[in-house]
Amino acid sequence: MAGTWWFPKPQVGNTHPGATAPFGMVSACAYSGAYPTGYGLYTKNTEGVPETMFERVQASGFTHFQQSGTGAIRKYYNYVRVTPMVQPLDELGQSWPLHDEEASPGYYAATLGTGIRSEITVGEKVAVHRYTFPAHSSARVVIDLSCGGLATELGRTVPLRAQIESMGHGRAQGTVVMEGVPLSVYAEVDSPGWRQMLWYDRRLIDGGTRLDFDSIRPTNLRPFGLLFMGSARAGQTIEVRLGFSLRGNDQARANLVRECGSDRPAFTAVRAKTRATWREHLGKVQVEGGTPARRTVLSTALYHALIKPCFADDESPFWPDSGPYAFDVCTMWDIYKTQIPLLSALVPDRAADLLESLIRVCEEEGNFPIGYRMARGADRFFRQASALAHTALADAHALGTSRIDWAWALVHMVDDLRRMYGEDFYEHGVVHPITHTLDLAIGYHCTARVARALNDHRLAADLEERSKGWVNAFDPDSGLLRNSEFYEGGKWNYSFRLLHDMRARIGLAGGDARFIKKLDRFFGFGAETVKQPGRRPPAAEMAAGYALKRFEGLNNEPDMEAPWAYHYAGRPDRTAEIVHSALTWQFGTGPGGLPGNDDSGGLSSWYVWASLGLFPVAGQHLFLVNTPAFASATIQVPEGEFHIETSGHRETPIGVDGLDHEPPPLYVQEATLNGKPLPASHLSAADVHRGGRLHLRLGPEPSSWGSGNRPPSLSDPLEDTR
Repeated sequence: MAGTWWFPKPQVGNTHPGATAPFGMVSACAYSGAYPTGYGLYTKNTEGVPETMFERVQASGFTHFQQSGTGAIRKYYNYVRVTPMVQPLDELGQSWPLHDEEASPGYYAATLGTGIRSEITVGEKVAVHRYTFPAHSSARVVIDLSCGGLATELGRTVPLRAQIESMGHGRAQGTVVMEGVPLSVYAEVDSPGWRQMLWYDRRLIDGGTRLDFDSIRPTNLRPFGLLFMGSARAGQTIEVRLGFSLRGNDQARANLVRECGSDRPAFTAVRAKTRATWREHLGKVQVEGGTPARRTVLSTALYHALIKPCFADDESPFWPDSGPYAFDVCTMWDIYKTQIPLLSALVPDRAADLLESLIRVCEEEGNFPIGYRMARGADRFFRQASALAHTALADAHALGTSRIDWAWALVHMVDDLRRMYGEDFYEHGVVHPITHTLDLAIGYHCTARVARALNDHRLAADLEERSKGWVNAFDPDSGLLRNSEFYEGGKWNYSFRLLHDMRARIGLAGGDARFIKKLDRFFGFGAETVKQPGRRPPAAEMAAGYALKRFEGLNNEPDMEAPWAYHYAGRPDRTAEIVHSALTWQFGTGPGGLPGNDDSGGLSSWYVWASLGLFPVAGQHLFLVNTPAFASATIQVPEGEFHIETSGHRETPIGVDGLDHEPPPLYVQEATLNGKPLPASHLSAADVHRGGRLHLRLGPEPSSWGSGNRPPSLSDPLEDTR
């Protein structure tokens, strides 16, 4: 079936292999300037097979603060480039081939073409580099604070102001204002006998101890930074320790001392601590069975799901108070459906931190962001969607999250519904782009749930009435969304979103049979295999692909929840077929092993949930149940462990290895929850979070399980509501 799907975007994840800590502020990786993270070979590309910028994997140094899995975001990081060299400073910026790359959680290493072995590990707010030099009379480590961004058109980031100060042998500090944010770094370099100097425009400033720059412009920018230089014997190692802060040099130094301790060198200890933290986080999901490739993809997906958002506690550059500060929420449009529910289940404290941070952003800036980078400005991805934070807040309240001042949160939720596109929705009950009508209607429903739980029944009734405006987005004749503009998708992609009133939505489409017929057409049941875009696809080829009006195979955000629409029409067997096809054919262990942008872990989180046989319905306090990809699984949840067991399961390899294998028993025949029959194809989120045991008996043919007891909808008769 996957062969009938059509994907406009390159089938790569846009991730990087750099060193990160779970949700850490810092990431560190080899820097080539390539799209989109700064690592790799690709130039900017959003359609077809990606084009390359270089003939080889290469690097001009190692930078910090990478995004993960994003697409065409306008601004980029890659600040503070560290380059080990055996060449003159004049050659800073040239790239050398990378050999013998190695990556594991919290660690990245490669050998530059110059023969220098380069290793990097990170903590939450620190990075530690270890360079092993060949014998050379003039080896050096160069820290460049002037660069950022990508080596692509409009990809460069130019600092506004900067200050660097030498603090004595092996110690220095600096602050660079990038994209409106003051990024401070405190550096310690173990280089006995080496000279330490500032440099500007690739010229050494012998004896200088401080550089100050004001009003930097692209026209007057010249590179600047620090240099450590001396003779190296073969195999000599130099350690570079960097502490970062968004609140000044003193806090950067405090972060370095706290995470690196007093022992020198610190590389091994920092690496071991981060590795242990990763082991703890990745251990929260355990599976039995599955082929080695499936287990590898699952582990990789879980890893990618826990990289972002970045948390820089007590580091907000925009408000003075202590507390959580989250950035690289890039973007809520991608993560609210899958990743935030995953964080709520596995790391509930961090999920609460994220929501607290978003509420604070709303206080300071006047609205909940749709995306939030480590950058000042109004570029918050508002065109993608509206009112997405409301879904996560409603779920958190239903789960009993107590750290949030819910009366205060409700004030912001209500006010935010009237901002941006919300003003037109409030006045007219519909807004274009038409997908924002759906967003806002769901946002009203989620806000009504919180208001009702806080006993503001009058407000709840008004909000719920306005939440029915989703119907204005649909054409009753076609059963699809009205013609409009669509962000990265089309009318068909968006028409099968999971709404808060799927009973009425299916009725609008003409009932179960007609709704299922449209879904079958969208997912390519019985269709011919389609040709995928190649390199530089012409406009006519792309137009023909879009004209298929076909599922994009998880290539884009609107696809994530569409397979589960069948649950609401009583056909969970169809969901099982589509999800199995996606898990088997859309993900792999090699390069290009993701069907689209990973989008800060949103796509990888989809894979984790789908492999477990669950799918969270954002804002509805609900999980849909489906056939798992493993014989059994255990999730560590806030109140214990949730076990998913199967009987009748059979392994299936992924990709081409599975061509000669019969499909496994895909269909749930019956289910039990904690030993009691479960006739419904859904669970409340509380059922999962409190722990328990879900058993699914599988078979080779569809059954009646889940056909009658549908997931809840707003217009359900009161006695049927779960």
